[in-house]
Amino acid sequence: MSEMSATWKAALWVGVVFLLGAALGGMVGYSYEHHLVSAASAPLPEPVRRARRVEQLTQSLNLTSAQSQQVDAILLQHHTEAKAIHDQMDAQLEQVHKDGRDQIRAVLTPEQKPKFEEFLRNLDQQKKRSGSK
Repeated sequence: MSEMSATWKAALWVGVVFLLGAALGGMVGYSYEHHLVSAASAPLPEPVRRARRVEQLTQSLNLTSAQSQQVDAILLQHHTEAKAIHDQMDAQLEQVHKDGRDQIRAVLTPEQKPKFEEFLRNLDQQKKRSGSK
C-alpha cells in the first residue's frame, strides 16, 4: 500500500507542477502579448521613425554620411508631400460625410431628426474611442 501511496503522490506532484507551469506560461504569454499591443498602439513621432529608417538603410546599404543625409532629406520631402495629400483627403472625406448627413436629415421627419442626431453622436464617440477620424 505504501508503494501505491508513493505512486499517487508522484502523480499528484506531476499534476500540480503541470498546472502551475500552464498557469505561469499563460500569464507570461498574456503579459508578452499585452506588451506588444501596447507598444504597437503608441506610434513613434515622424522624426524618430525617419531617423530609424535612415539608420537601417545606412547599415544595410553601407551608405556614406553624404548619402545618409540625402536619404534623410528625400524621406522628409516625401513625408511632407504625403501628409499634405492625406490632410487634403481628410478634408474631402469630412465634406462627403457632412453632405451625406445633411441629405439624410432632409428626408427625415421632425420626430426622426433627434434620434438621428443621437445616432450620429454615438457613432462619432465610437470613432473617437477607436481612433478613427
